[in-house]
Amino acid sequence: MGRIEKTFAALKRKGEKALVAYITAGYPDLETTRALIPALEKAGVDILEVGVPFSDPTADGPVIQAASQAALKNGTTLSRVLDLIAGLRGTVGIPLVLFSYYNPIFSMGSTAFARRAAEAGVDGVLVVDLPAEESAELRRETDPAGIEFISLVAPTTGGERVGKVVKASSGFIYYISVTGVTGTRGPELDETRKSVDVIRSMTRLPVVVGFGVSTPEQARQIGSAADGVVVGSAFVKLIGEKTGSPDLVSDLETYAATLKAALRRVETT
Repeated sequence: MGRIEKTFAALKRKGEKALVAYITAGYPDLETTRALIPALEKAGVDILEVGVPFSDPTADGPVIQAASQAALKNGTTLSRVLDLIAGLRGTVGIPLVLFSYYNPIFSMGSTAFARRAAEAGVDGVLVVDLPAEESAELRRETDPAGIEFISLVAPTTGGERVGKVVKASSGFIYYISVTGVTGTRGPELDETRKSVDVIRSMTRLPVVVGFGVSTPEQARQIGSAADGVVVGSAFVKLIGEKTGSPDLVSDLETYAATLKAALRRVETT
């Protein structure tokens, strides 16, 4: 049983829902990222998605796009992100998931990526633009290395394909609650609940919901329908607003703690 599975099992025993946070590695710089990861764990984040900055994102909205551009200008690369995770693994215990596009992984090479990611202590990989049908080359390396392959399901994903995607997934399923890019609008609870129910009928994997969740009340509502919520753009936006402030880390901790508090008192419906 890996860290991701253990985390969801522990949360289920406590009656809590998972807070999955996303930050862009290297924004505003790698040293800040190095400080934020343990701080977010301390604040109650259950799983952390570490975003690998990429020059041509397709799923990310303006907030994360801007953060990625800044991180790239700072010299942030996939290799440096893996080094950062390796340096933190001795003190950080929560699951760490690399959130990336395929090009940086392809450029490194699947074999080298899987080896370095496993050595660094990466628990899962979510490759936004790598559909399940095209994932065999990467998974030949990541599966034996114990790295979970986490898949996305969108509102536009047809029922038959949902079954194929979830069957080929591990770790958890990430349900995109809105059509569009990250951080642009909030999810519709009723539609999200229906879609999550369909996914759950096809898999025993936990289902988390992301895109557009930013407030504790939204987290609580979405948590009532899913096994966890993903908050990304709101974290990245706050990092941007607090860059240069001595309160950056403490303010991120406070925000994470308020979200987690909402997910500790969720009534599942």
